Amino acid sequence: VKDGSWTVLQLVEALGFCLENTDPRTRGRGIQLLSQVLLECHSLLQEKEALHLVLFYENRLQDHHLVIPSVLQGLRALVSSSPGLAVSVLKAIFQEVHVQSLLQLDRHTVYSIITNFMGTREEELKGLGADFTFGFIQVMDGEKDPRNLLVAFQIVRDLIAKNYALGPFVEELFEVTSCYFPIDFTPPPNDPHGIQREDLILSLRAVLASTPQFAEFLLPLLIEKMDSDLQSAKLDALQTLTACCAIYGQKELQEFLPSLWSSLRREVFQTASEKVEAECLAALHALAACLSRSVLSSDAEDLLDSFLSSILQDCRHHLCEPDMKLVWPSAKLLQAAAGASLRSYHRLTHSVLPLLLEQYNKHSQSSQRRTILEMLLGFLELQQKWGHVEEDESTVLSLRAPVCSVVFSALTDPSVQLQLVGIRALTVLGSLQGWCLASPGEAGGGLRVCIAYVPPSVLFPPGSEAAMEAAGSLAPVYPKVFSGRMVPRLGEELQSGRERSLDLRSLRQRCLQALAAVSTHTSIVRETVPVLLQHLRKVQKGTAGSAQEVISVCQSLHRVALQCQQDAEGCWYFHQAVVPCVLAMAVQASTQPLLGKALLEEDVLAAMVPVISAATTHLSPELAAQSVAHVVPLFLDGEVSFLPQNSFPCSFQPFEGECLEAQRRLVALLMAFVCSLPRDVAIPQQERLLRELLALSCSCNCPFTATTAAKCFAGLLNKHPAGQQLDEILQLAVNRMEPGLAEGPRREQALTLLLWVSREPPGRGHPVPALCPSQLLGLLGDVELGPAAADGFSLLMAESPDVLHKGCHADVRIMFRQRFFTDNVPKLVQGFHGAGPDVKANYLKGLSHVLNHLPKPVLVTELPTVRAGRELLTPPALSCSDRVVQLSTLSCLQPLLLEAPQIMSLHIDTLVTKFLSLTSSPAMAVRIAALRCAHALTSLPTIVLLPYKARVIRALAKPLDDKKRLVRKEAVAARGEWFLVGSPGR
Repeated sequence: VKDGSWTVLQLVEALGFCLENTDPRTRGRGIQLLSQVLLECHSLLQEKEALHLVLFYENRLQDHHLVIPSVLQGLRALVSSSPGLAVSVLKAIFQEVHVQSLLQLDRHTVYSIITNFMGTREEELKGLGADFTFGFIQVMDGEKDPRNLLVAFQIVRDLIAKNYALGPFVEELFEVTSCYFPIDFTPPPNDPHGIQREDLILSLRAVLASTPQFAEFLLPLLIEKMDSDLQSAKLDALQTLTACCAIYGQKELQEFLPSLWSSLRREVFQTASEKVEAECLAALHALAACLSRSVLSSDAEDLLDSFLSSILQDCRHHLCEPDMKLVWPSAKLLQAAAGASLRSYHRLTHSVLPLLLEQYNKHSQSSQRRTILEMLLGFLELQQKWGHVEEDESTVLSLRAPVCSVVFSALTDPSVQLQLVGIRALTVLGSLQGWCLASPGEAGGGLRVCIAYVPPSVLFPPGSEAAMEAAGSLAPVYPKVFSGRMVPRLGEELQSGRERSLDLRSLRQRCLQALAAVSTHTSIVRETVPVLLQHLRKVQKGTAGSAQEVISVCQSLHRVALQCQQDAEGCWYFHQAVVPCVLAMAVQASTQPLLGKALLEEDVLAAMVPVISAATTHLSPELAAQSVAHVVPLFLDGEVSFLPQNSFPCSFQPFEGECLEAQRRLVALLMAFVCSLPRDVAIPQQERLLRELLALSCSCNCPFTATTAAKCFAGLLNKHPAGQQLDEILQLAVNRMEPGLAEGPRREQALTLLLWVSREPPGRGHPVPALCPSQLLGLLGDVELGPAAADGFSLLMAESPDVLHKGCHADVRIMFRQRFFTDNVPKLVQGFHGAGPDVKANYLKGLSHVLNHLPKPVLVTELPTVRAGRELLTPPALSCSDRVVQLSTLSCLQPLLLEAPQIMSLHIDTLVTKFLSLTSSPAMAVRIAALRCAHALTSLPTIVLLPYKARVIRALAKPLDDKKRLVRKEAVAARGEWFLVGSPGR
């Protein structure tokens, strides 16, 4: 038929003996063959042929029940080739076929035919009117298979969504679907179809909540299920009610509102389940929102008002009870309804807020006041939802004075817990529009009094963190209050000359954190940055022990820089104020090492790097060009004229051969600046700078300086435009690296340079990146450089925090880690098998670094397919004494055990033995990782685990007495899961 040598009608004639045979089995086989041909060749049929075949198949629907499945298959094939015959086919199916007596696959075929007709012959089917709906009800009635139910539910949704006529069959359509509510289905183990209970629940819910016509039948059913003892039924009913409220109106809900409210109130007051309570509150919110949306006629009853009156009547008196037993459930109900609409919010807060303020002043115990203030806070947070409201409309704004009084009372209360709630309330009040518009004598002035109380809270724990968060939120709203009150107070604390002590250091630490927290407005940044820089100068002049304070200042400056990045004015101010000042202090320290040697420590310089980087990344190209014109000449030519206080005892020449080692260390600051510039900013004397950095990275004896020079060189190369100059620089780098790697005293520096240049190379297809994997693999067998080369795999795969990432405008290749894994893991495995015993650990460490930095979904997908890598990962890696190898291997194995249990079952004996031995490792991190893997083993098939159950339970008894709490915690979880292995229902 496909070749055209036969037509379908000729095939029918040739099959005549079978099709007319008296034996139904023979007729069935004949029609089956014809149907299979039609499934393959239906697109070749002419319209006349399709018509004859459809009529033939319709007639065959009256045949023996053994023939019907093949007939249905043929009709499914003819669906798309039979215009004008949809009504005829469906009428024949509805009249002649008892669908529910067929097998599941044949019933699914019927649903498929109906679905296809609904998608392609909609107008024809609508011509049937309500008969089509009634016919489908007969087809679906009694369906039990979940695969078919998903399709049937979709058909019902389409019937309603596409406005098919339901006629007098609305209740019948509801009954035929609602009989499955609530869904009670547990998928069989190893179900190949993957249908979950949640799929059926969501599909049925979409049907029940698809039309208001079901309301009179559905709402009594939901109320019945809400009152049942089965929690799953309660949850399903509540979630379905919430979904229905999106399409229902006042008309549908009116009759059932009292019963719905009664059920919801009872559940919130009595339930012990947080899930049920949350769904009840969501349903109440949806009911109030539905009533709020309803358009009322002039003579209609306002159901929202009467519904809210019922809620107030049943909840308000609980707020006044002395024992406060039902205070929280009542408050949650009121807040759920109040959050539904602005009208419901006004109606409820008008009654509730004055009562809460009265109760706060009535109670004297801090715990009771805290509860009441938390309820008040819930209503204040709802006010944020509606934005600015006129004062005569807003209960909250009309109560500003008493609310501020309550908040100030909480802030000054001795109870820390009450203070924390007061701080949260103050944060919310500060964000409400209208509160900052009052004159000083009004309530807004009271709010300013509350805000003025924030600084002491910032300085003294345990409320300091919450107060800082509040200050950061309030500062953009009240910048003048914070600039005039808080910043000077914090500056005074920093500049105080009291003796050093642990408490004073902690106080200064909080002052620095607070200054950074409030720097959320440009005007405040102009006040805080000079204070921070002044303190940094003071610390620079100090003696030993000041390094940690410098780091603290830098951390605060970094936070300020991040907060300024989205504001162009604030970003440029910060850059102009901070970068020259930090460079000046560092240059001064490098030219007078004895004066400020704390600034030259590696940890301090590492803390300065993100400050300069964050101050530079978001500059506009024009402003960045102004800045780079000063900074690069500073390092290349010693041009210090743009620095503040630029009188130094000697010249600053970090790239000169005779310069102080301290000056070379400042290349880290150069790296932070130039590697964070936008890509289109031209760097002056770039070729000279690259050559100087290349020379320094290969010749410097200080590992810190050599590494930062290599990173800076790599960062500049990454942004360098392609061309001859780039090729020359790269070739020069290759010429310096290859001899350095072969021999000499600075092999490690050459290796570091090779790694950084190859990490994110410029351009595509350049020979330098191709060098790295082969060089690294060769160096793994080197006794001297092998361990460093193995760690180099971590550098290649890990995210870089300071250079070569998208945040600093670098060109980052996508899918690099996946490609690196695919290309190099087989070579690592091959090298391991051919290596000597003294260097095998290097290959294991390199492999573990690659796997540890591979995205977990990729690891789970790819590693099981690499058989050699999997075998290497299990026995040898877990036997290695290197803790880095052990830890990274365990972290790789855990997701594999959970996601690829069938494959990992092949190594069960080795895994159990090694995991149990590592639970006694001297390293706590290894013990924890081994216990987590032992826990993950329980995801393997039970039949595989049972022979090891007793052994594992005995072995895991020892970690229960571990001296570290975190280890004991993991041991309890793992041992408990192993006890359940093989239990019924697991």
